[in-house]
Amino acid sequence: MQPSDNQLDAHQHQNSTAPLKRAMSTRHLVMLSLGGAIGTGLFLGSGEVISQTGAIGAIIAYILGGAIAYMVMLCLGELAVHMPVSGSFGAYAKKYISPSTGYMISWMYWLTWTATLGTEFTAAALLMQEWFPQISMWIWTIIFAVTIFGLNISSTRIFAESEFWLALVKVVTVIAFIVLGLLAIFGLIPLHGAQTAPLFSNLTAQGWFPHGLIPIFTTMLIVNFAFSGTELIGVAAGETKDPAQNVPKAINAAIWRLLIFFVGTIIVISALLPFQLAGLGGDGVSSSPFVTVFNYIGIPYADDIIRFVIITALLSAANSGLYAASRMMWSLSEQKLLPSVFATLSKSGTPIVALVVTMFGAIPGLLS
Repeated sequence: MQPSDNQLDAHQHQNSTAPLKRAMSTRHLVMLSLGGAIGTGLFLGSGEVISQTGAIGAIIAYILGGAIAYMVMLCLGELAVHMPVSGSFGAYAKKYISPSTGYMISWMYWLTWTATLGTEFTAAALLMQEWFPQISMWIWTIIFAVTIFGLNISSTRIFAESEFWLALVKVVTVIAFIVLGLLAIFGLIPLHGAQTAPLFSNLTAQGWFPHGLIPIFTTMLIVNFAFSGTELIGVAAGETKDPAQNVPKAINAAIWRLLIFFVGTIIVISALLPFQLAGLGGDGVSSSPFVTVFNYIGIPYADDIIRFVIITALLSAANSGLYAASRMMWSLSEQKLLPSVFATLSKSGTPIVALVVTMFGAIPGLLS
């Protein structure tokens, strides 16, 4: 029996990515996706969505966002299993739409993450300066940049492991927030200023949709931004052990966990805070509804805990962003759309030139 053209294509694509080591397992992929999605969009942006749409509106917005992300991920999963290549979207667009579209998508995705890198380092340094005002921001920025570069250049395995632990900090925080929040909602732990268990009366206290239905759609930009990062599973498919089995597993696991985390967080915030207060805690980290809720429950050092979590969220985003951008550049070189030097691999199998150039591309972002 002769193999089909599609099978030959997939086989050739797998061979072309052979130098990139298949070092990631399902747990790495799931955490890569969760780590990419759980970040400032949830810790800071969720309060803004609630204050604009009301509690029920925010729940609907995040369910809609989750449904969109799930459908996109299912399509990406089909393609990733069929053609498990690093730099996935560019390669798929090139093959199934046109070479120029693939070229454009690869560069836009590279630019997205590269421009973001500088702002991630700057934001993390700003937060560190709140703890250590006497230390220059540039010192923190350099420390973070060198650390993230070191994790990426060492090996894919070390990158995946570091991303797993950075993402775990955020996941544990969200789970703790939901569990403590539910205990407070049902009156099992005391809540500042509440005589009785609040239950879920706050959800509709000001009506179902206090500002009408339109804000649900106008806040979708914030919501969809919060789900961005899930696509990293597709980028990593080319470096995953047994992608046909592990990629679909990871996509299903990641999306359902994200929906539970996001919607659970919104329900807890909305049940414990009047919707007008959700996005108005103060300046910087203090404006996070997580800080406001932790303060209401009586968790000591709530500001410091959330500041630490947001710093790990920023570093996790920078870590996975540098990974994704460098693989896009490697993919362009592999497809002969960039000079072959960009496909140069280190002894440990990481695209060293693409990583260095991407880091230099992030420097203009630092000037912000």
